[in-house]
Amino acid sequence: MCRISLSLFIRPPFKRLHATKRAVRERIPIRLAVTLVVAILIFVGCITSSQTTETIKIIVPSTGGGGADVLARLLANQISRAQNITMIVENRPGASNTIGTEAASRAAPDGRTLLINQPEFVINPHLRNLNYDPLTSFTPVCYLVRSPQLLVVNSESPYRTLDDLLDAARRKPNELTLASAGPASSTHIAFETLMHLANVKMRYVPYQGSTPAVNALLGNHVTAVLASYPNVAEQVKADKLRALATASPTRIEQMQNVSTIAESGFKDYESEIWFGVMVPAKTPNVIVSQLAEWFTTALQAFEMKMKLETLGLFTVGLCGADFGAFIQKEYDKYGRAIRETNLPAR
Repeated sequence: MCRISLSLFIRPPFKRLHATKRAVRERIPIRLAVTLVVAILIFVGCITSSQTTETIKIIVPSTGGGGADVLARLLANQISRAQNITMIVENRPGASNTIGTEAASRAAPDGRTLLINQPEFVINPHLRNLNYDPLTSFTPVCYLVRSPQLLVVNSESPYRTLDDLLDAARRKPNELTLASAGPASSTHIAFETLMHLANVKMRYVPYQGSTPAVNALLGNHVTAVLASYPNVAEQVKADKLRALATASPTRIEQMQNVSTIAESGFKDYESEIWFGVMVPAKTPNVIVSQLAEWFTTALQAFEMKMKLETLGLFTVGLCGADFGAFIQKEYDKYGRAIRETNLPAR
């Protein structure tokens, strides 16, 4: 704990008891000035020390072990070591991420409570009544990483391209099935949007997560799955699954032979899982800037990049107003998709 000694403000006794009154008057302003300067420096040091030793909490509004949780823990560990601070992760799952997000929105705007957000952050406001507004209740810090989505089928499937799958869906309406995590997840909305644009009908099969959906595909219980890259990459590389297309705006570097859905005739189609960090609205700009610097520095660390890419998470590091513009774009995109596909409110 930092303390300021009161002795700083007490003028030491004169060495000479016979000093003149004039000499005393000359010394007082000098001593007072020096005392004030020292006191101010120590006070500022106390504030800085208090800030850097304060525990910073990252709220993850989903269960442990998922992409958001793993990312938050990697970054918390990296930043804690690099900045000599204490940063912890708290999981607050439930109600499609809204419980943890609402808790973060009510936190004091002092930089001690952060939120990891993802597409559901801008999807939920279009489907349910919330006690917060994603566009006004938070201040964006950084868009951290993205994870491409892949449309995959079993390697034994007769469908070798996206056109093959869609042509079959036209011939057999509502007979083919597509599974994903859902409902009302980003992958579900991406699926509904593709069906709408292609003017085909496939049955949507929701699962509690991507892993059970992929397991169902491996067992030939569903026709296709739309899932994030890390959930299917190893099975694709092992020839257990076949990638028909990626929903990303550009081809995945590790899978250059897999075309994008946009390249297949659906211009501007894109859907990716993304993760960012936010703070409650009205957090001072100086704190937001400091946090952005910490997170971008952590993302640029070589060992961090390697760990993230192994998990299928690719660094972005878009911060401040640029991240805010991205959030607005995603909010508008999902709102439009939900209206066009008539996805029911929850």
